[in-house]
Amino acid sequence: MSEKENRIISSSLNEDDRDNEVSLRPKWINEYIGQTKVKEKLNIFIQAAREREEQLDHVLLYGPPGLGKTTLANIIANEMGVNIRVTSGPAIERPGDLASILTNLDHGDVLFIDEIHRINRTVEEILYPAMEDFALDIIIGKGPSARSVRLDLSKFTLIGATTRSGQLSSPLRDRFGVLLNLELYDEEDLKDIIMRSASILNIKSYEEGALEIARRSRGTPRVANRLLKRVRDYAQVLENGVITLDVANKGLKILEVDSLGLDAVDKRLIMTLIENFNGGPVGIDTLSAATGEERITIEDVYEPYLLQIGFLNRTPQGRVITKKAYDHFNIPFIEE
Repeated sequence: MSEKENRIISSSLNEDDRDNEVSLRPKWINEYIGQTKVKEKLNIFIQAAREREEQLDHVLLYGPPGLGKTTLANIIANEMGVNIRVTSGPAIERPGDLASILTNLDHGDVLFIDEIHRINRTVEEILYPAMEDFALDIIIGKGPSARSVRLDLSKFTLIGATTRSGQLSSPLRDRFGVLLNLELYDEEDLKDIIMRSASILNIKSYEEGALEIARRSRGTPRVANRLLKRVRDYAQVLENGVITLDVANKGLKILEVDSLGLDAVDKRLIMTLIENFNGGPVGIDTLSAATGEERITIEDVYEPYLLQIGFLNRTPQGRVITKKAYDHFNIPFIEE
């Protein structure tokens, strides 16, 4: 299988995405497309906080990668009229790192911690009094002469983002006042996002072409924008530079992204299960050995979308390919 970092339909952020994502990100909540329920709640909480002239309560954003958690964090800071400091769970290695960040925040500022589920446990304990009491408990000295000093902090808003809310400890989760679940986008919202991105990038696209790209984007704006740019390349070199339905279909065919957004990696995983194990059930460790992929890669990268579209089932006996997948690849399904 190809490396997951190189998959065009991967929802994980890669280096090529960084510059373009910044330019494509909406800056205000009224520019943000989709996630209607999340926006409605945020609008209320932000307006209430502004009217009281208080900082926004701590916010936890959770959901699959590529849905706009970082974008929302920046929007919240813009709407509140404050600065944002961005870091990630793995980057805060020691309590001193977090203390340095927190003591440099001004009143009302936003601290955005991406992948907050990966934060060090000793660092996490420093967060508790910071979130609840806006204070840091620092130990000075060692041994019998050691003493604790409480340092007051400016009141701030912590926004945590995670793709694995279940891995957050209960004490940390309970300290967030606002919990928002970002869900996969429908095709119409993705089409609107693609048309907006096309306008910003000066790409001529018809709605039919944008809708076809949206259908194959796995419900994820990051994937949609990545496919848009690659179809643009095809249109520029082999067509007249305009993305029509026909051009979108031809470009996506060259990219080996099929009508459901499946690529060669997905097909290889499914065909391994069908050809080598008669569709399953097969244990995850056996599947890992057969595909040459690590167990965690299969579980976290390859399986989620196949489960979402009903091509794969997890059973107590192991992984099983469904009739829906057989039908998609025109393979006869024989019930036992």
